[in-house]
Amino acid sequence: MALSDGDDKLVKRAKKGDSRAFDLLVLKYQGRVAQLVSRYVSNAAEVEDVTQEAFIKAYRALPKFRGDSAFYTWLYRIAANAAKNHLVALSRRPTTDLALDDSESYEVPGRLKDNESPDEVIMGQQLEAVISQAIDVLPLELKAALTLREFEGLSYDEIAEVLECPIGTVRSRIFRAREAIDQKVASQMQGELG
Repeated sequence: MALSDGDDKLVKRAKKGDSRAFDLLVLKYQGRVAQLVSRYVSNAAEVEDVTQEAFIKAYRALPKFRGDSAFYTWLYRIAANAAKNHLVALSRRPTTDLALDDSESYEVPGRLKDNESPDEVIMGQQLEAVISQAIDVLPLELKAALTLREFEGLSYDEIAEVLECPIGTVRSRIFRAREAIDQKVASQMQGELG
């Protein structure tokens, strides 16, 4: 898997000391990296710190980047490891509990649609909460694989590169993660209906 032309040129320039080229790579990927980090780390300030730390590590490691994989795959591996290291340093798992102060700024795109009844909206919110909680309690390796696939849209090959494991392991982790979420949703639905 090779670099894309745009990334290839920017990486080559950055390796030669052109800081503006690396700045362009940061601008291109900072949103996606922050989104990835936020799947591990719930505090917005910590997400910014870990994202910045990932880019600093990437900049320092850039001379060692051979281009065997896509730049963003390499960068995602660094970001995922930075997020995991952050959690280990804090000796805690991430949570997605929202403080009351955060509730006004928390929006889910497409939340209210004209054709949804209030009951449907509430059921959708409850389902979303159950899924979010199920993801939060997944073991880190399952959560990482699922996050990279479902939220970041990486291919199985790219996930295998990021997580540094065989593609069969990636498939197994994603399957197990989805199965755990399905069980949690089914359990919740049975509790509401029964």
